[in-house]
Amino acid sequence: MLRSNMKRRKPLIAGNWKMFKTCQEAVETAQHLVKLIADNTTIDVMIAPTFTSLMPVSDVVKGTCVALGAQNLFWEPEGAYTGEISSAMLVSAGCSYVIIGHSERRQYFGETDITVNKKIKAAIKDNLTPIVCVGESEKERESNHTFSVLDKQIAKGLEDLIPSDLETLIIAYEPVWAIGTGKTATNEQAQAVHQYLRSLIEKKFGNNLANSVSILYGGSVKPDNIKELMLMPDVDGALVGGASLNAETFSKIVLGF
Repeated sequence: MLRSNMKRRKPLIAGNWKMFKTCQEAVETAQHLVKLIADNTTIDVMIAPTFTSLMPVSDVVKGTCVALGAQNLFWEPEGAYTGEISSAMLVSAGCSYVIIGHSERRQYFGETDITVNKKIKAAIKDNLTPIVCVGESEKERESNHTFSVLDKQIAKGLEDLIPSDLETLIIAYEPVWAIGTGKTATNEQAQAVHQYLRSLIEKKFGNNLANSVSILYGGSVKPDNIKELMLMPDVDGALVGGASLNAETFSKIVLGF
């Protein structure tokens, strides 16, 4: 039986910088952030700049409480795949996390549950922690299809994986209707979905993994709503978009609960 009201999972606040910031801007933001949260020892923090900024930002965050992540990867280790990047390349650039299946990748670049599954396997193979994004559109929520959408995304995205594969897996619930819109799921909505996702993991992989897997909330997270969200027993952190681009704003989210 799940006991999600007994939080034992270390919180993670992850910043997705999307297609923003030149190398110099990324370095300056990372430097500022590191200084602002230098005393943090209780929360895991990750930032995911663009591919071109990974190595210079890696130099900034090395040895600090801030980890480096990437926004995407390709599932093949190498080959004639112009414009793509492999998990080994990300590791060599200093990454320890990778975001997979973000709604923008699904919406604009043809990401599917099948390709998400391939990318998760590639990340795990090279010891990258996958942050796997799932979530429903506004139309799907209004049609009461939230849970059926999540069922499919989890079933197909994690197909052929076993519990030992997923010991570092992180799930990010990002209601598509709340990304960049200013809308935020209520605390109760977020908790209900996070609890449901944990129950899916329990059914598929067992109680131990369900209780240990971290589930982040993503969707217009800001300093003024993070504390209430983090009070929810199944919310283990946040995947932050726009609010992570400003070091001071992001630091307030990191230190705000």
